[in-house]
Amino acid sequence: MSGTSEGPRPAAVAAAGIARPPVTERHTFGRTATEPSDGRDVPTPGGAHLPGGSRTPRDVRTPGDAQHFRGAFRAAELAMAVIDHEGTVVSANDALAVLLDTEPAAVAGRAAADLVDLASDSRTWDAYRAVLERRRARFRCTRRLKHPDGRTLWAEVTVVPVPEGRGALLSIADISDRRELQARLRHLQMHDPVTRLPNRTLFFERLASALEASTYDGVAYGVSPAYLDRRPYGDGRTGRIGLCYLDLDGFKAVNDTLGHRTGDRLLAAVATRLTECADHDGYTRSGGHLVARLGGDEFAILVEDSAGTEQLADLARSVLTALQRPFDLAGQRLSVSASIGVVERVAEGTTPTGLMQAADTTLYWAKADGKARWTLFDPERNAHRMTRQALTSTLRPAVEREEFVLQYQPLVGMADGVVRGVEALVRWNHPQFGTLAPNRFIGIAEEDGSIVQLGRWVLRTACRQARRWQLDHPHTRPLFVSVNVAVRQVWDSDLVADVAEILAETGLAPQLLQLELTESAVMGSAGRPLQALQALSDMGVRIAIDDFGTGYSNLAYLSRLPVSVLKLDGSFVRGFRYDEGVHPSPADETIVEALIQLAHRLGLTVTAECVETSGQAARLQRIGCDTGQGWLFSRPVAPERIAEMVAVSPRDV
Repeated sequence: MSGTSEGPRPAAVAAAGIARPPVTERHTFGRTATEPSDGRDVPTPGGAHLPGGSRTPRDVRTPGDAQHFRGAFRAAELAMAVIDHEGTVVSANDALAVLLDTEPAAVAGRAAADLVDLASDSRTWDAYRAVLERRRARFRCTRRLKHPDGRTLWAEVTVVPVPEGRGALLSIADISDRRELQARLRHLQMHDPVTRLPNRTLFFERLASALEASTYDGVAYGVSPAYLDRRPYGDGRTGRIGLCYLDLDGFKAVNDTLGHRTGDRLLAAVATRLTECADHDGYTRSGGHLVARLGGDEFAILVEDSAGTEQLADLARSVLTALQRPFDLAGQRLSVSASIGVVERVAEGTTPTGLMQAADTTLYWAKADGKARWTLFDPERNAHRMTRQALTSTLRPAVEREEFVLQYQPLVGMADGVVRGVEALVRWNHPQFGTLAPNRFIGIAEEDGSIVQLGRWVLRTACRQARRWQLDHPHTRPLFVSVNVAVRQVWDSDLVADVAEILAETGLAPQLLQLELTESAVMGSAGRPLQALQALSDMGVRIAIDDFGTGYSNLAYLSRLPVSVLKLDGSFVRGFRYDEGVHPSPADETIVEALIQLAHRLGLTVTAECVETSGQAARLQRIGCDTGQGWLFSRPVAPERIAEMVAVSPRDV
């Protein structure tokens, strides 16, 4: 390590007279480059000017002073040498000779820069020359010196100019003990005390260094990624990086039931097995790997210059196998498992933050997929996750910005083909992702609670539109509008009050509003949901069970719930394929016919979803289905198109 930071002046330098008033070159320590000293030096007459024009006698030294200075210089414990303006050693004390394991006479006449390696880098050399040329007041650096017998020491080198002279004083302090202490402290700072593995700080330091080195190798030397991908294991640099990021499944239970001491023993044992796996893979493949404990029960194995995803997959498999073997800890026999996120990619363009985010995401996938497994990072899956996150963060503001619109799909009478009503379907005109269907964001809205705000907007907009159609076509049977309601709307808001307020505000009759709830949300309802449904039914609002036949299908509830409509799931109707050479499913036909008959006996009407062909429509009509919905009749369309359908419908006479 080199540097030029300032510090206190060595005591021996002050004792040698450097801090005293200026003297001539021939009064410096030892011999000068131009004139030998015979011990009879006398001070040069003259004086120094003080402010105001007064003069003070010049510092007068006796010949004995020089002898004292030379004696102090030679006897000082700090290694010192006087060098001339060219950097040649003029005189050295005994401490310097001892430090360099040589004789004082062997040092004189040599270049000081060679003695302490000051020419190894341009920055150090320039700073050193600046002191010799009196353009700089001090220079300090740290150097590692090597003795002829191979021993090394760390030395702090200081160079200061001699006052009124053309040379400088070089001092060298042995700081090996200090460096060793610093190294021990850094090791403690950078390693986990429980497992003795590198900690999070050292891991990220090593990761950043590996990415920087890999990027430099690949870019500076023009190595193509295609070539790097073809290089075999153990063939040096690959320009790639790999990471296994894992944590133990259920480790908290170990701490809670057996205590933290046992938990620490388990972590140390896990660290040992991880190190063994990493060492084995590194020995057989591409060099040593870094195993680190990032905190808690989280560990990471960093693979520099990885050979591809197969190498990381093999390493992850070996880790899982190793951790599945029971641990014997002071009489306790424990079995654990781990979930591992695996990331492997080209180092160029990769950042430590980006790599860790990918690893963390992949670890989450491994846990979500069932734990005790490893999962490889999937860019497509991650893109979907990122999209979902983007939608989550913008969903609530989107309602306020009115980015949502409603489209309507007709509900057509199977007997006469007349449009009886419409289902309101919400779409999100996202500024980044375009038009999004409900399946892209309704689930998110239910999770974060924004479904209440969005559902209220949909209900109000649909009722207002239905009333407008009614007013625009007074001589035509009015259309009812069907609106989907999430069960969270029932729990997190006063749905009954919201519906009553919106109907009063828009002027729509309650009989023209139908609320659709999924079968799983309605079946088994009790308490507040059942009370809300009953209140809405008493108000005159129709209640429909959506996707009937795919949930609980507890038919006993049909007689106790205030339901008026069953909407058969499209999976049943798809079996009614008489055209396109598809043979219909007899089971589907039997089930649908039985459900329709049962619904009619209970006083319920039936709507079939996903009607796409005339053959399906004909069969549904024959078995008594009331209304149908699907692409055979119309896709979801804008409200203007519905108005056109209403205008051409037969008048209600």
